[in-house]
Amino acid sequence: MEHEIHHQGSGALLQVSLKQNESVRAESNAMVAMSGKVEVAGKMDGGLFGGLKRAVLSGESFFVQVLTAKGEDGMVLLAPSLPGDIHVLNVKPGNQYLLQRGAFLAAIGGADIDTKMQNLAKGFFSGAGFFVQKTQGTGKIAVSAFGAIQEIDVPAGEEFVVDNGHLVAWTDTMTYKLEKAAKSGWFSSATSGEWLVCRFKGPGTLFLQTRNPGAFGEWVRGQVPSK
Repeated sequence: MEHEIHHQGSGALLQVSLKQNESVRAESNAMVAMSGKVEVAGKMDGGLFGGLKRAVLSGESFFVQVLTAKGEDGMVLLAPSLPGDIHVLNVKPGNQYLLQRGAFLAAIGGADIDTKMQNLAKGFFSGAGFFVQKTQGTGKIAVSAFGAIQEIDVPAGEEFVVDNGHLVAWTDTMTYKLEKAAKSGWFSSATSGEWLVCRFKGPGTLFLQTRNPGAFGEWVRGQVPSK
């Protein structure tokens, strides 16, 4: 099973080439186009409980779509709902990632995702909610972003601070804590527009999105005339 990303940037598109009887699992409504012999079906990944975990806890859709090449090789094109880039993570035992809610696009090969509970304080104050998704298995996980994706390697023992709304994914080797953005106090944090940030500690790799969906939503609401 091979993949290729076309039009990297705001209009990124993921192409997955399937051998006969191979399948790719994707977020609901991600399919743009597919070969005539590819069949698509909705599935509650992990059964009813798995679907509820995805929809209620991690902010993904209740169903995933499973696209299977029936009878002959095929190809599918996948894209996220928001304008932005796509990145494919290589996952295997000892090399797993945590995903921000809404970042999952597709699982290729034997890779999978599961919902993981965060520390209560982390979840309450972060844009990720109480839960994030963790990769598992061996294969590839495609993630999507709002805007471009910036990859940052953080050496062992060093720290890097990220606005919560710009997180896409990070390696599970990293630890992090939530703190107010301005060291001088809550008022400075609030007036800076940042409030809380995540302070990560390496070793590990961060994947950040250059645009903040929450901030963009606030901007859109500000442009809508009030009644």
